[in-house]
Amino acid sequence: MPDGTFAAMAELTTTQYDALERAIIRGSRISVFRRGTEYVLIPIRLAMTNGREALSTRHPTTGEPMTLYIDDVDTIDVVR
Repeated sequence: MPDGTFAAMAELTTTQYDALERAIIRGSRISVFRRGTEYVLIPIRLAMTNGREALSTRHPTTGEPMTLYIDDVDTIDVVR
């Protein structure tokens, strides 16, 4: 699996957290697959919401906010 791609999203490794945190800090786009659909988003914040890790994002073109729960995501790839 290429560096920066995450699978089995129930828990992230420290390397995966580092890559995601860098994407949040830099405003880098991420590609997220969830239930067979790909989303290209800009991550804003990673936090606990109702006991689950939630990734707050926004669409790069429309600015529409979207919250993804890490345990619902199939893969995340930091776009370079």
